[in-house]
Amino acid sequence: MNASTNSNIQFKHYLETSKVKGLAIPAGLQQLLLAVADTCTTLSHEVAQGALIGLLGSAGTGNVQGEVQQKLDIIANDLLIEGVQACKSLAGLASEEMELPVAVQGTGDYLLLFDPLDGSSNIDVNVSIGTIFSILKKQDPTAPLQTADFLLSGRHQVAAGYVVYGPQTTMALTLGDGVVMFTLNKDTGQFVLIKHAVQISPATKEFAINMSNMRHWAEPVRRYIEECLAGVSGERDKDFNMRWIASMVADVHRVLSRGGIFMYPWDQREPHKPGKLRLMYEANPMSFLVEQAGGASTNGEHLIMDLQPSDLHERVSVMLGSKDEIERLQRYHAKV
Repeated sequence: MNASTNSNIQFKHYLETSKVKGLAIPAGLQQLLLAVADTCTTLSHEVAQGALIGLLGSAGTGNVQGEVQQKLDIIANDLLIEGVQACKSLAGLASEEMELPVAVQGTGDYLLLFDPLDGSSNIDVNVSIGTIFSILKKQDPTAPLQTADFLLSGRHQVAAGYVVYGPQTTMALTLGDGVVMFTLNKDTGQFVLIKHAVQISPATKEFAINMSNMRHWAEPVRRYIEECLAGVSGERDKDFNMRWIASMVADVHRVLSRGGIFMYPWDQREPHKPGKLRLMYEANPMSFLVEQAGGASTNGEHLIMDLQPSDLHERVSVMLGSKDEIERLQRYHAKV
């Protein structure tokens, strides 16, 4: 299964003709983004085939975090590596599925980090899953690649995005000057621009969280959710709806599409872990997108994009979405 050789001509045209803060998108970054888009086009086809080509179910292996890998986890990881490793602008890549980063043949200064298939526990039940990616610049392009090159805060990202494989295959992308969305035309294999300047409303009546863990949450999170549940009879004086897909890429896509807040907070089941989601592969790229769409993202104490990572697979508490709600959560955490 090779990455698509049918380049996304319309996506390529967008990259070639767009400007970010008045400047053209660097050719090397264009090349890398196009390679990611082409690979996700191929991956969209593999996901859609599923059981028809024997890709459902566990692979019988574990990733670097000890989590059970699905067959599609491994295929997605391999496809992404194969699809981008020939990019001359790429200095190295890192994946949630691999312990260490991988040097590539390129001589450029871009670094790619990715979660090849977020929400993979939903594969077998036909619920939306996706690919999340983040692009950094290597601080010293002439030095040999090492793990420390990737350990930069989210503010250093030059691009981030995701591709969600659902009823449609949709890509959200930011290069630091707003958020745009594309949908894959499966007849032509082209990503078509569908939304400019995506914006998240600062206020919302919708939240996404796994309510079954409520008894394990810290007091500020429990207080916030209890107020939401109280509805018009409570302090918030409005009714809230709850949504939970258990696939971060799908939940965040809903937030970007119609507002709301997504929460995967710390809980006391594993108190030594600061959170469940990975800072480098999930929290940072999603926070970049959300901030660029006018929202906010926090771990409760700090903006996620300001966190200085110390480990390639570092975990973090994540609360992101409508800005007014995130600011309220930050106030609640500050009072503890």
